[in-house]
Amino acid sequence: MRQTLRVAAYAVCVRDGRLLLARGRGRDGRPEWTLPGGGLEHGEDPYDAVVREVAEETGYRVEVARLLGVDSLRQALPRRGTRSARDHHAVRLVYEGRIAGGELRHETGGSTDMAAWHPLDAVPALARVGLVDAALTLWRLGPAAGRA
Repeated sequence: MRQTLRVAAYAVCVRDGRLLLARGRGRDGRPEWTLPGGGLEHGEDPYDAVVREVAEETGYRVEVARLLGVDSLRQALPRRGTRSARDHHAVRLVYEGRIAGGELRHETGGSTDMAAWHPLDAVPALARVGLVDAALTLWRLGPAAGRA
């Protein structure tokens, strides 16, 4: 099985008791919510990547407040179309972000199709990726080891 590695940076942006999320499509094609963020380009600093990704997916300019931690996920991904099955390792750096400007808008032609604010207490009822829960744990608890 082919091995792949993806390093990505995401932002937890909470304002007035609401969490900023972006909506994409899961492997099954159904919509699911995730944190704004995404993969690093070759040579890109994770800090710069999270600023760029938040702007692309939400329209907001974000200031990075702090690194919350790292979430690591390894999973077997089945063959899909022309892609062979993979042993995939995702390393996700999670930052706390503060909105510094811009206006909420939806991404066009990207990996997400909508951005929206959700009340924190409503997040558990959303169709969401596991990263959202891991990142909120990092945000709430601030573990010294930076691991949920």
